[in-house]
Amino acid sequence: MRGGAAIELRGATLRVGHHLVWEGLDLDIAPGECLAVLGPNGAGKTSLLKVLLGLLPLSGGTAAIDGHPPARGSPSVGYVPQQRAFDRDLPIRGRDLVGLGLDGHRHGLPRTKARRVGQVIDAVGASSYASAPIGLLSGGEQQRLRIAQALVGDPRLLLCDEPLLSLDPSSQGEVVSVIDAYRRTHGATVVFVTHEINPVVGVIDRVLYVAGGRWAAGSAAEVMTSASLSRLYGSHIDVIEVHDRIVVVGGKDGDIHHLDLEHPDGHRDRPRHRGSADREPGP
Repeated sequence: MRGGAAIELRGATLRVGHHLVWEGLDLDIAPGECLAVLGPNGAGKTSLLKVLLGLLPLSGGTAAIDGHPPARGSPSVGYVPQQRAFDRDLPIRGRDLVGLGLDGHRHGLPRTKARRVGQVIDAVGASSYASAPIGLLSGGEQQRLRIAQALVGDPRLLLCDEPLLSLDPSSQGEVVSVIDAYRRTHGATVVFVTHEINPVVGVIDRVLYVAGGRWAAGSAAEVMTSASLSRLYGSHIDVIEVHDRIVVVGGKDGDIHHLDLEHPDGHRDRPRHRGSADREPGP
């Protein structure tokens, strides 16, 4: 196992023009850890991934991956984009899409490349449809192939931007299982941006919640509480249990989304109040 943090953020601050996205973000993510990033639209979840991909500079503070500044096109970082349907007439097969994940990183013989593409397609369970036109596949099938594309270079860090968006619950579970299986077998670090914590709560180690320029980090039970989220939003937020799930409602002018959190052990215990593992910037 690698020593030190896989991702290190120190005083990380991001502004877009005069708009503060988030500030003073201090966070270490360990090798092999899975972090869920939650928050409303426009809170800077995708922007955080862009910083880690080397596509967006911080306005203040520092970010490091394995002790080095984020670099655009790093072969050690895999990226799963948001789920968007391909054009049905797109003349590209699923395995061709996966092969694009090797272009620019490795320049081996075509036979070697094809072997690696086949291996990762098998690993994500997409062999039966990998030779079909990508535009004719279902959303879940397309997303499995996008994951294969991200994994084909054996990344140590996997960044996932809303990979469950627009997928049905069954497909969501399949996608989460594929990502978590890679994490466990390869010791990879995963940052998982999502609006819905329930599909991933059984595999994540911690939560980073960003809202209104503020942030909180800790276990799901520590962060997903009325007290914690009310501080982040600056207005009263209710966190209640309904049928073994935690439902979050409230916010100014309806600006908060609804989240369902199901405890991985199935218990109905109410989450404790925010503890010492939580951090947020000072006034």
